[in-house]
Amino acid sequence: MHMNTPSRKAIRLTRRGRIVLIATGAVVAGTAVAVPLLSMDGEAEKKPTTLVVPEGWRSGQVYEAVDKALALPAGTTKKSLAKADLKLPTDADGNPEGYLFPATYPLETNGKKATPQALLKAMVDTANKKFNGAPIAAGAQRNAMNVYQAVTIASIVQAEAATKADMGKVARVVFNRLERGMPLQMDSTINYALNRSTLKTTESDTRIDSPYNSYQRMGLPPTPIDNPGEEAVRAAINPTPGDWLYFVTVKPGDTRFTADYAEHQRNVAEFNRNQRSTPPEEKSK
Repeated sequence: MHMNTPSRKAIRLTRRGRIVLIATGAVVAGTAVAVPLLSMDGEAEKKPTTLVVPEGWRSGQVYEAVDKALALPAGTTKKSLAKADLKLPTDADGNPEGYLFPATYPLETNGKKATPQALLKAMVDTANKKFNGAPIAAGAQRNAMNVYQAVTIASIVQAEAATKADMGKVARVVFNRLERGMPLQMDSTINYALNRSTLKTTESDTRIDSPYNSYQRMGLPPTPIDNPGEEAVRAAINPTPGDWLYFVTVKPGDTRFTADYAEHQRNVAEFNRNQRSTPPEEKSK
């Protein structure tokens, strides 16, 4: 998240650096993963037996992964949404974003191959079990919001927090800005609107006409922007106490939170200096 400044040339998302552990023990960076992460049973040439949905994947990435895991034509899973009979909140208006719960799902049950509908239903049912029981539902109520709003905040936290330790602080920034009637100004919502994953957001990006443009639109985006994990949801209902309104990852491992705009400007300037002095191959990591 970054604030608009007249001198700003380019800004970037908070680096997540999230790590996804696959059943084989392989480790894959979880940001902007282009290839579905499938746990393999035994030899590499054997068909996968499970589908791993990492924290923070968008619904489009999940659909693509299901198509590949089940060896179906591209677009099949997305088309199956209409007949999947998913138990989604009314506010979702049929869009399962946020409710395709990150976990490992079997591709066969009792020797029978899973269908896209069955996999999507399993993900949504898992999300409902996690979100609708205590403590998530009670925590949402305590913070004067419904569960869907809590999941929406969690999806922003999942996308923006550089570390799990920062999740509660990012959630607090969201709450503090909402309470003060400030736009959220989260780059992750713009990336969602543009269907991309990037470390940089330009001034013109912040002017796009989209309900997900949290630089121009007040309040929360209309839906979650990814499928958050349990820790992000817990952060959304138990934000860390603090008065922060701004944050920026100055360099990997150094995310700075502040309530003072002038201090934030200095942090952003340091971030920009680091960007200029970082070799291109390092920036892409």
